[in-house]
Amino acid sequence: MTRVERLFPAPTLGLVLFVTWLLMVRSLAPGQILLGAFLAIIIPLLTRRFWLPFPRVKHPVKLALFVIGVLRDIVVANLQVSLLILSPKRTPHPGFIEYPLNVSDRLAVTLLANTVTMTPGTVSAYIRQDLTALFIHVLDMRDEESIIREIHERYEKPLKEIFEC
Repeated sequence: MTRVERLFPAPTLGLVLFVTWLLMVRSLAPGQILLGAFLAIIIPLLTRRFWLPFPRVKHPVKLALFVIGVLRDIVVANLQVSLLILSPKRTPHPGFIEYPLNVSDRLAVTLLANTVTMTPGTVSAYIRQDLTALFIHVLDMRDEESIIREIHERYEKPLKEIFEC
């Protein structure tokens, strides 16, 4: 590890902290810039021993496509949930499913659980400690197998490819 890497263990995090600080204080005064730079250096240095090893993104293009797909799914799911709630003839059929995990990397499992939760109509309720299953509450569960297949194809499989885990 070089001297620069020891001083800046997470340059991206430092940059995000610096920009976030300046946005929060809404000032480009020299004192605020200096304080933001100090925080951007000291916070990563003080917290680096708590970090888990971060898997390297092997396919950044696939990551960008995944994010775009999730954003699209969020919009579509919002419309579907709105129609379900506003329609007097349709009644939701809520329930829990046990989604079998094919990925064991902690970051990938966390991203999958968060992605499922961000999509309206589904909420990740529990992750087994041995990382073999994710319990998901579904607002309208008509076909459990199709929901499992859809989560696998749309979210878990791309995450597995992005991080090659």
